[in-house]
Amino acid sequence: MKDDDIILSSGARTPFGDFGKSLRDVPLHQMGVHVVQACLERAGLPASKVDHLVFGNTAPVDHDGLFVSRKIALLAGLPEESSALGVVRACGTGSQAIVSAAQQIMSGHSQIAVAAGGENYSRVPYLSHSTRWGAGRGPTALVDGLDYIYRCPFTKELMGDTAENLTARFGYRREDMDAWGLMSQQRADAGRASGFLSRQIAPIAVPDPDVRSSRKGADGKAATKLLEHDEFPRPQITAEKLASLKPAFRHDGQGQVTAGNSSGVTDGAAALLVASRRAALDHGIPVQARLVDWAVVGVAPEIMGAGPVPAIAKLLQRTDLSVADIAYWEINEAFAVVNLHAERELGIPRERTNLYGGGISIGHPPGATGLRMTMTAMHHLADTGGRYAVISMCLGSGMGMATLIENVAG
Repeated sequence: MKDDDIILSSGARTPFGDFGKSLRDVPLHQMGVHVVQACLERAGLPASKVDHLVFGNTAPVDHDGLFVSRKIALLAGLPEESSALGVVRACGTGSQAIVSAAQQIMSGHSQIAVAAGGENYSRVPYLSHSTRWGAGRGPTALVDGLDYIYRCPFTKELMGDTAENLTARFGYRREDMDAWGLMSQQRADAGRASGFLSRQIAPIAVPDPDVRSSRKGADGKAATKLLEHDEFPRPQITAEKLASLKPAFRHDGQGQVTAGNSSGVTDGAAALLVASRRAALDHGIPVQARLVDWAVVGVAPEIMGAGPVPAIAKLLQRTDLSVADIAYWEINEAFAVVNLHAERELGIPRERTNLYGGGISIGHPPGATGLRMTMTAMHHLADTGGRYAVISMCLGSGMGMATLIENVAG
């Protein structure tokens, strides 16, 4: 290894909360501060040693939305002299946070950075476009802010409709998509039971809905409970239940994409330490994985779920590797058809892919997803002694992203 290699270390994330449930009333900056501090604690690194924070987020919420990266940095204890950056690359936003932090280090503008990201979709507001300049007579419509996130900017289709387009164009079957959805739920359940997923989770205090809102604790604060596990998984789901679900996006008798074979709308945040190898050694940061390379490519927006295929192909070409060289794969389960497509087109083995669940079972807050997937890949490589892992996802608007990491633990 070289001194200027990019090291990834000491990841931490909140449990992912189901839409409108436990994390609904937790401001995004609070989740961000929580995971950044947990990450630094796991690394044994004082916040004063970090000179840059990158925070990925697709949906600004609350009054601090556009400044949330800087707010998180200072409240997490980073020095005032440090800098902060907010990034967005659709569903690859968490991975882009890692890449952007690495680029700061590679260009000599940073030595030790935190790559973080998160979403609180439960707090996305409704919007009024006519109120500022005076609405006319009659009702004034409100627009759901989430509609800006889940619709293709070109076709105005929902992202689920683009998954239907991919399904129809390449001839994928509902039965196979449901089978992937069931497998994802089973794998997430096994990952929780084994304790694998708990290793990346930093439990967080959330409001306790079982205690009346007017009731205060002994310290005068509102009652809270500790959220310790992901809230979205459905471990009791069966193949029969999945088969009974109605299509969620197409209602013409041709739809195949359902809530059971699509990713969940969830809230959560994650953080990962990014440093040069020399800085990591100088500060006693655990050297766990190396960021080798990445690739981002464009595809037709109406079949955005095809994105991982050319992104992975380009990444393997850039690094002179083959599918057989990759010990582990994390491909985001935005929709099951995305994984089926990558599996079929590239020959990616299912027994080395998403072994601990994914977007369908754990959920998919884009600012945190790439970070979660990278942590999962790092832990799997460390446990098994594998060398390389690829993390990939499709991106709304028609792109694909893939990153390659190498196990250097020990």
